Amino acid sequence: MNVLFVTLDQFRGDSYGEAGHLLVRTPNLDRVAREGVRLERHFSQAAPCAPGRAALYTGTYQMNNRVVANGTPLRAGLANLASVAREAGYDPTLFGYTDQGLDPNQSAGFDDPRLDNYDGVLPGMSVGLYLPESQAGWIQYLREKGYEVESGWAPALRGEPERAVEDSLSGFLTTRYLEWLRDQESGWFAHLSYLRPHPPYAAAGEFATMYDPADVTLPISATDAQYRHPLHEVALTVPASAAPTDEGEMRRLRAQYYGMISEVDFQLGRVFEAIDARGEWHDTLIVITSDHGEQLGDHGLIEKLGFFPQSYHVIGLWRDPRRKSGVRNVQHFTENVDLLPTLCDALGINSPAQCDGVSLAPLFAGTEVPWRTHAHYEWDYRTYWINDKTARDTVDWNLSRQNLAVSLGEQTAYVQFGDGTFLCFDLAADPTWRTECEDVSRVLAVAQEQLVWRQEHLERAMTDMLLRTNRPGRWPAALVQ
Repeated sequence: MNVLFVTLDQFRGDSYGEAGHLLVRTPNLDRVAREGVRLERHFSQAAPCAPGRAALYTGTYQMNNRVVANGTPLRAGLANLASVAREAGYDPTLFGYTDQGLDPNQSAGFDDPRLDNYDGVLPGMSVGLYLPESQAGWIQYLREKGYEVESGWAPALRGEPERAVEDSLSGFLTTRYLEWLRDQESGWFAHLSYLRPHPPYAAAGEFATMYDPADVTLPISATDAQYRHPLHEVALTVPASAAPTDEGEMRRLRAQYYGMISEVDFQLGRVFEAIDARGEWHDTLIVITSDHGEQLGDHGLIEKLGFFPQSYHVIGLWRDPRRKSGVRNVQHFTENVDLLPTLCDALGINSPAQCDGVSLAPLFAGTEVPWRTHAHYEWDYRTYWINDKTARDTVDWNLSRQNLAVSLGEQTAYVQFGDGTFLCFDLAADPTWRTECEDVSRVLAVAQEQLVWRQEHLERAMTDMLLRTNRPGRWPAALVQ
């Protein structure tokens, strides 16, 4: 069996398909959903990219993997998507990026140039095409084709509407993958890591005009100022996270985002067509998700940050051609930490003991099993104080207080801040997260749920075994085989 593991950066889970934004056309994603399973309420565990991907790749919550920012190193020794694939006999090959920085303990010293950035390759991955944050390979390709391209990845991406779709960043990655695929025998494992629909908000070629701004819906407005949490208030003043206040500009931004989604869908159509032409469509496991979501103007914000679900509700698709029956849409709360143990299950190997998630296989089969009642995610914002000494001097230098954790349930959403404050939203009364819950008993119940969640998921790589002659407990599979 082949494995195609796809990540789409900053892809909101409610922005496509039958249960999403019906304006957006995604025929290829819809095909995967029809033939597989759509995870309707699927959540990433952290933002921005590196933290979100660390949780996805290792199956662990941020409180355990401790990748808290774009720049936090990934601790050596954690099992990951690549190591699991290799254990199952594959050579996992990357097209794109993984944003996982080197553990300094594995470096050649303080002057090791690999410590200069965080956009390294996940340990264990072979490389078919590496696209670091600079997008240097793609920019060189554009210049060789005669395009005038400014230096820097953001200016290059802002020029996407003026170029042919075949020369887009997503098109460049797709073409390189297809070239690689032609030389592979059956039994390959590819990780396609697309940057889009990541900002800047500029879709490629004809997709830039695919959606009329007049047709898009307007976002959820921000809560009145007197009811906003201070963190929300600050985010509304930061240019990088404040949404446009002009309605026309907001509509244009959303239309471009939807165009980027349709363009990535088009590129995936090229991938699926090639797999089908090789006669491998019915022998290829396909997984599609995102590292985090996008505010897209909701609550007055853009990008990915804070505690609102738009930054964490992501696309989740799973298509295993061997699955002949079962459910099509999973309504339970599912999380990116579940995907690694689910993949292990599908590949017939043991899930790493570190995993905080669990296999989704019973849900796919429609089996009623005990399941989580809440989705959980975290956001750590200590990076702003690490980067800015002036700001750092104005706050308590206890960086571990600069974070939050969210428990999202059916009726309430609870946000615990590292400084001891909290928010609790009454979703039964107002699903837009703009009405606080005033029932103390409900607040207490969801706060206790989050405490139990943290207790249950304390790091346990070696806690479930004992050093005894009969080796009781859960030991690494490599030692007991």
